[in-house]
Order: sequence, then structure tokens, then C-alpha cells
Amino acid sequence: MPAARYYSPRREDAAAATRTAILTHALRLFLEHGYAGVTVTQIAKAAEVAPQTVYASAGGKAGILAALFRPILEDTTAKEANGAGRDTTDPRQVIALAAAGTRHVSEQYRDLLNDLVRQAPGEPAAQEVVDTVMAKCLLGLSGVADRLIELGVLRAGIDREQAIDTLWFYFGHNAWYGLVADRGWPWDRAQAWLGDGACRALLNQD
Repeated sequence: MPAARYYSPRREDAAAATRTAILTHALRLFLEHGYAGVTVTQIAKAAEVAPQTVYASAGGKAGILAALFRPILEDTTAKEANGAGRDTTDPRQVIALAAAGTRHVSEQYRDLLNDLVRQAPGEPAAQEVVDTVMAKCLLGLSGVADRLIELGVLRAGIDREQAIDTLWFYFGHNAWYGLVADRGWPWDRAQAWLGDGACRALLNQD
């Protein structure tokens, strides 16, 4: 009969605390120096652990980046906004829901999206993490475009890909941070302006 596995809540708590410290210090260093400018050794020193512990606990730099972005990938705001958009036949409301949803994600995760996504990660594993985050954002906006197509409200000549690209122009992370971070707009003003702009660009005004 195999021996029972030993379970130590104290040991698990210590491991969780170590992982949290690694992620916290890694994020600070990434924001200060850029992802490519930080080494595992620097993260380990800041977290007061051995470099081997960083690899064992968080999987190295790419693993840390994936863990930092996981809350964005698990965020359900876009799914909820698309669900609400399917419950209305008002195209301006569909776009307003997209504006509110993307604003929530951009505001909630502003450091990650503004400072990390816009950097060049410098290694394939890290770029894959960033690409996965961007793919989720595009998927959410694709749902908005599909709803507008279903409603038959797009301006003449705008196909699905153009609609998605237009939504990305207005609601992608660069749009939010171009106004909020770079130009100092309040979030409410940016949301209203971007939403109105998307409506003018996309919707048949007849």
C-alpha cells in the first residue's frame, strides 16, 4: 500500500507567499526596466530567493509574464458585454457596451497593457503570451462586429474585417492609452469620445 502523501498547510502557504513575492517584484522590475531588460537573477535578488526558486515557482521570465497576464485572460467582461449586446437591437448600445467593456479591462489592467504589451518582449515564449492576450481582445471585438452585421447596420462598403479593424482602432489598448496615458484625458471623456467615434465610423446614418 503506497504511503499517504504528506500535506503541510504551512509549507503550501510559504510556497504561495514566495510565488506572490516573485510575481510582485518581477512586475515592478518589468515596469521599471522593461521585460527584456530584467534577468531572473535580478528578480530572485529582489524577492530574496535563489534563481532556481524563480524557475521552480513561476517558470522563469515567460512563466512569470503568463501568470501576470492570466487575470486578463480569465476576465469575463468582454463575454458579458457581447452577451448584453445580443440582447439589444440598438446598434449604438452595442457599441456603447463595447466601449464600457474595453474601458474596464484597459483601466483595470492599465500597467500590464500600457507598459508591458507595448514593449517588445524580445523572446518567442514571451511574445506568445502577449499574442494570446491580443487574440482575446480581438475575439471580443469580433463578437461586436458580428452583432452589428446581424443587425444590418454597418455603413456601405464595410466588411467584417474592416469592422473589426475599426473597432480595434477605437477600442484597442493603444486607443485608450493614447488618450488617457499620453494625453491625460479622464477615462469617462475617453469612453464617450471613442464610443461616439466608433458609431460615426461604422454605422449607417440613414
